[in-house]
Amino acid sequence: MRLGNSAESLEAAKRAVHLSDCVLRLCITVSHLNKAMYFACDNLLWAGKTGLLPRLDQDKWSQRSFRYYLFALILNLTRDLYEIHGLMERERRSKSHHLSGVVENGEFPSTPSSCSSVITTRLEQQLHLLTTVLRSNPPLLLDTLKNLCDVFIPLDKLGLYQTGPGFVGACGLASSVLSILTVLYPWLKLKP
Repeated sequence: MRLGNSAESLEAAKRAVHLSDCVLRLCITVSHLNKAMYFACDNLLWAGKTGLLPRLDQDKWSQRSFRYYLFALILNLTRDLYEIHGLMERERRSKSHHLSGVVENGEFPSTPSSCSSVITTRLEQQLHLLTTVLRSNPPLLLDTLKNLCDVFIPLDKLGLYQTGPGFVGACGLASSVLSILTVLYPWLKLKP
């Protein structure tokens, strides 16, 4: 099973090399290459556990495996954030184009009186924009949530951010459910 995943990751990397957007091309290609390395390490670990490679240092290869997995997830999250940012910019431009020159009730909008109210207003606008973008793009929302859940697994295993087995298990379960949704409903899978 893992050998098939490794081959599939290499094929996906070959396809991603041809993407026109350089940020997506880099993130997706290197992520797939790291997944292939993660599965290769996992195959060696399996061989060590079954006795085919009795002298294999399982701790060392487990650490390598989780490093590749973590780097792949960081790249996936970078890609998600890049796409979210692009969609938010498009949405902002679209709204500002529709609202340019429009004044509510014939009056100019009042200006906030303090710096903190300016920051609060700006933050509320950004959160509203983020919510609008994620609500209108379920595949991106699911992919981001899945990657956020997954990232705690290698962080815990590498000792970078220890959370405990219950939390890691809950994150793994949530990630699995989100993955099952993309299998049941292929339109929810993020493309490319």
